[in-house]
This record gives sequence, C-alpha cells and structure tokens, in this order.
Amino acid sequence: MIKVEDHFVFHKNDIIVVGCSTGPDSMALVDLLLKIRDKYSLSIIVAHVNHNVRQQSYEEADFLKKYCEDNNLVFESMIIENYGDDNFHNEARNIRYQFFDTIVHKYGAHYLMTAHHGDDLIETVLMRIVRGSNLNGYGGFKEVVGMNDYAIVRPLVYYTKAELEEYDKENNVPYYIDCSNAKDTYTRNRYRKYVLPFLKEEDKDVHLKFLKYSKALQSAARFIDKERKKAINRVVVGETILIDKFLSEDSYLQKEILYYLLSNYYQDDLILLGDRHIQLIFQLILSKKVNASINLPNDVIARKNYNYLEFIREIDAISSYEIEFDKLILLPNQHIIEKIDSTDDNSNNICRLDSKEITLPLIVRSRRVGDKIAVKGLNGSKKIKDIFIDKKISMEKRDSWPIVVDSEGRVVWIPGIKKSKFDKKKNDYYDIILKYS
Repeated sequence: MIKVEDHFVFHKNDIIVVGCSTGPDSMALVDLLLKIRDKYSLSIIVAHVNHNVRQQSYEEADFLKKYCEDNNLVFESMIIENYGDDNFHNEARNIRYQFFDTIVHKYGAHYLMTAHHGDDLIETVLMRIVRGSNLNGYGGFKEVVGMNDYAIVRPLVYYTKAELEEYDKENNVPYYIDCSNAKDTYTRNRYRKYVLPFLKEEDKDVHLKFLKYSKALQSAARFIDKERKKAINRVVVGETILIDKFLSEDSYLQKEILYYLLSNYYQDDLILLGDRHIQLIFQLILSKKVNASINLPNDVIARKNYNYLEFIREIDAISSYEIEFDKLILLPNQHIIEKIDSTDDNSNNICRLDSKEITLPLIVRSRRVGDKIAVKGLNGSKKIKDIFIDKKISMEKRDSWPIVVDSEGRVVWIPGIKKSKFDKKKNDYYDIILKYS
C-alpha cells in the first residue's frame, strides 16, 4: 500500500506546493496528500504548467482547476507562450521550475513536491551512465534537495509507475495520459519502453536496488565534496577559476570543480552535461589562445581570458527589463525580490523603506546609462557603473542586475550590493521590507 508518510516526516501546518501535470503519477501524489491533509493541517497548493504543445493541454488545465475547486485546493497555473531554439525538454523544465519557485515563495511554502518515482530514477541513472557525468550525477536525482529556504521532495521514489497507476485505479483518481510519452523520438521514452521491462523481468523490485545505488553514490559524493571545497578555495576567486592553480590539482578534483561551478546553471535532475562538454572545457583551458570561449547547453558560455576561466549565461535574450513591484518578482538573473514581514538581517540583501519618503509603486529594472544612487552614509551620489566596477561585477552580470527605483526614478536600492539614503535602520520607522535572494 502506498503511503507518503512511510518515507517522509510531515509536520503540523506544513505548506506544500505540488507540481502537477494531471498525469497518473502527479494526480496520485495530490490524492495521497489529500488523504492526510486534515491529520497534519496541511496547506496544499497545486501548481500546473500548460506547455502549450498539445491541444489537450488546455483541457487538462481546465480539468485540474475544477478538481482543485472541488477539493478545496489552491490552484496556480501558467502557460508557456514561447520557446526559444534550445532543447525543448530542457527549456520547458527550466521554465517549469522557475514557476514552481515563484509559487513556493508566494505562499511561503516549506516544500515543493514532485511525483518522480522509482522508474524515473532508473531512467535517469542509466541515461547519465551512457552520457557520462560525475559521481554525484551518476546517482541520478535526490529524494530531497535543499534549496535556500525550502526543499524539493520526491516522496514517491520508492514506488513504480505501475504501483501508482494501480493506486489510481483502486482509489478512483482521475488522470490524463500524455500521448507524447510513447514516442521513440525522446531518449527517456526509449529507456522506458525497451530497457526497463527487461530489468523488471530480472527483478520486480529493481527500482529499490537503483535507489540503494543512488544513495550510496550520493554518500560518497558528500565525502568528495569536502575535498572539492578545499580545492575550490585554492583555485577559485569569486566565480573565476585561476587556470594555473587549477591545473596543479588532481585530475579528479579538476572535474569536480567544473561540475560544481556549472551546477549554478543546471538543475540536479537534468541530463544536460556529459563527458563531451567537460572535455571541451579542458581543451579550452589547455588551448594556447589567450582569449577564447565555447558554448554549452542552456545558453551557458565557458570563457577563457589569459589565466582566468569563467562561466556565464548568454543574456542577449534578456536585454533591458522594467517590472512594477507588487509582492514578489522572479528576476531575469534567476534571483528573487520579495516583500517580507520581518527579519534580523542587515546585509545588502535587505532593504527597509518608509513609503512616505518615496513614491510608489516601486519599479525593478535593468541599469541605464547615467544611473546614480544616493549612497547611505555618504554625501552626494555615486554612479552605479562605478559601484559595479568597485565590486568587480562582470559586464555580463551588470546588464541583468536589478535596480530598484521609485516612481520618480530615484534609485532606492541595488539589491545585494548597495543601499541608498532611503534605507532605514532596524530601529527606525519603516513599513516596507524587501529581500533579495
């Protein structure tokens, strides 16, 4: 019998966002949580993404909205309007998790739960073995992933897809089937259709063996992480690799350093980076060219400049932006600005404002030529360009870095970098607290 309580500890008043596609796996997860909602006084938010590639997607979204209304569940959804030229599944996945992250912060959720199951883990491990990865990558995805202020939890990893479908049947749980899951054009589908049946014939509980394998590799990876951290302190300044020091490290640690720095751009259960990409990076490092770069998946660029190597994301598609602030904004640089009720933090990631001294609404935008800020504690203003230079912020990051201004165009905060004269001390009067994370 499937019970999410068997492998995860719930607490009273937990707030949970569930990523739900209307498929048999995610609908089973929603139903399982509904069964224990009253026991733990859970607040459940169902988050759905319409990928906008099948006509049935709209029917599925309408069905899920009605299902949530009937079961007194909060429903949040979005439609992906446009795709770029990147890998479809990769791009859709990035957009999906950005949306989930926004919903988590909107409701102050403790957990984001997804319906990844044991078959998914087998597929991921096998694909990474074939594609090439590092020790952590070979372990597939983790049951629990700690984010900054919440956790991604996959409570169904102990069960197979067949077990979840049987659960749906026994409990009259409605769901939709995505016909694209049967197409051989997708790599994961081929593993699902041709490799998994063979493994299950050998051992019907093979998914548990893969889970044990995954956890063993992740445990070893945690030990290696300690050595990698020491090596990073020796060869990395900020987010830039010092090539001469990097090359003096053990070859295994070199690869671990690269994977770690690249993890800023790739989620833990995406199959994007393989041995081929790492080899290309090493070729770049060893190249006699003093200035060169290579393109990696997901618009990431590895760039060599004399003795320095850095990874950046191509931001041409971002260009300039201007967003009116309400309660929460997901920024183009993948950070968040949100309004919070209280904090003891006094760092540059926090800004306290008195609404009587500024003109609302606040605007979050990219930098503009001539931008200045009346720096807190200084007489007069300073050019934001000079502040970026002082802080050694790269040109690429400057173009997407958020600037918070009021409706009169006065810069009130450079999140994470500098506060203005409008910022209030903790003991002063203020009625707005902003957090950058």
